[in-house]
Amino acid sequence: MLRKSLLLRMFEAFSIQRWNDKIRPVELTEMDKNAHKMFIAYSLAKLEEKDGKDIKWNNLIKGGIFEFLRRVVLSDIKSPVYRKIKNNHKEVFNKLNEWVFQQLSPSIDNDNIKSELKQYLKDEANILDNLSIKILNASHIYASYWEFQIIKNASPNGYQIQEINHILLKDIEKYLDLIGMRKIITKCDITKFLDIVGQLRFQIRWGNTPRIPKTSVLGHSFMVACISYFLTHELNGCNERLKNNFFGGLFHDLPEVVTRDIISPVKGSVSELSDVIKEIEKEMLEDEIYKLLDEDMVNDIKFYTEDEFSSKIYLDNKIMKVTSDDINNKYNDNKYCPLDGEIIKISDHLSAFIEAQVSIESGIKSPNTESAKQSFLNNYKGKIIGGINIGSIYADFI
Repeated sequence: MLRKSLLLRMFEAFSIQRWNDKIRPVELTEMDKNAHKMFIAYSLAKLEEKDGKDIKWNNLIKGGIFEFLRRVVLSDIKSPVYRKIKNNHKEVFNKLNEWVFQQLSPSIDNDNIKSELKQYLKDEANILDNLSIKILNASHIYASYWEFQIIKNASPNGYQIQEINHILLKDIEKYLDLIGMRKIITKCDITKFLDIVGQLRFQIRWGNTPRIPKTSVLGHSFMVACISYFLTHELNGCNERLKNNFFGGLFHDLPEVVTRDIISPVKGSVSELSDVIKEIEKEMLEDEIYKLLDEDMVNDIKFYTEDEFSSKIYLDNKIMKVTSDDINNKYNDNKYCPLDGEIIKISDHLSAFIEAQVSIESGIKSPNTESAKQSFLNNYKGKIIGGINIGSIYADFI
C-alpha cells in the first residue's frame, strides 16, 4: 500500500527552494524543477524514438522518480557541492546513498521498488540503460539552465553568474548528440513547447485560497504522476500501463496552460460550464501547442488529456473506454496500451487532499481547505477503486 510517509516525503519538495542564495524574482522549487525535467525527458525520448532508437520508457520513469527522491532527502546539499562529492569522493558518495536509502526504505512497502531504488542509489547503471541515463541527465541540466535564465536576467552581474552560465553551457554541450537537445539549443518549436510548459510553474493552485506551501500546477502534475506510478505498481501493471499512467498524470493539467487553473466550485457553478471549458481547451491547444509538435506527440497528448479521468485502451487501433477493473481482468497487457483514468483521478484528488491537509496542519486554513479535506475523506472512506484500496490511504491521515 502507498504509505502516508512516502506521500509527505514527496510533498516536501514543494517547500525546497532552489537557487536560494541568488536573487529570484519568483520561487523555484524542487518539485517544479523535477516536473519540468520529466516533460523535457519525454520530449527528448520521443524525438529519439522517432529516429529509430529503442526507448525504455519504464527506465526513464524509474530514473526520474528515484533521482527526485534522492534530491529531496539531500536537499540541504547545494548542487556544486553534491557534484564534487559524487565526482571526487566516491566512497563518501556511496555511504551518503546508503544513508538516503535508510531514510526512504521505511516509507516504501513494495519490495520490487525498494530493491530497484537500492540498486539505483548504488549506481544508476545497475537498472537503467545508457540512453535513459543520457536523456535524464540532459533533461536535468536543461531544466536547471531554464531556471538559471530567470536568475541571470534578474541579476546579470551578480556573484558567479557568468561562471555558472559557462558551466551549464558546457554541461549541455555533452548532450548535443541527442536530436532534441540540438533542437532545443537552436530554438526550434520544441523549445517553445517546453517554455509553455514552464509557465505552469507560475500558475498557483487553489485560486485565492491562502495555503502553505503554495503549489503550482506543474508541481502538482508531477506529484500526481508519481502517485499514479506507485499505485499502478500495486496492481502489477504492464509496462505500457505504467508509462501511460505516469505520463497521463504528468500531462493531465497541461490544458490549464491555456485556460489557467479554474477551481472546481467555479467549474460546477453552471451545469454546462465544464463542457464549454473542455471545448475551449481543445481549440486553444490546437492553436497554441499542437502546431509545435510532431503528430506522434500530439496523439499522445490527446490520449492523455482528452477525457483524462476515463480509463481506456487501444483495441483494433481505436480508443475504447473501459474501467480499471476491466484493465485488471482483461487488458493489463502492453498490446492494449492501457491507461487508468480512474487511477489518475484518485491520484489527482489525493494530491489535492495533501495540499489542503498540510496547509491546515501548518496553521493556515480556510473554509475552502477545510471543506475540501472533509469532502475527500467522506468520498473515499472505505472505497476500493480499480483494485486500489484508496480508503485505507486516506485513513492513514486521520
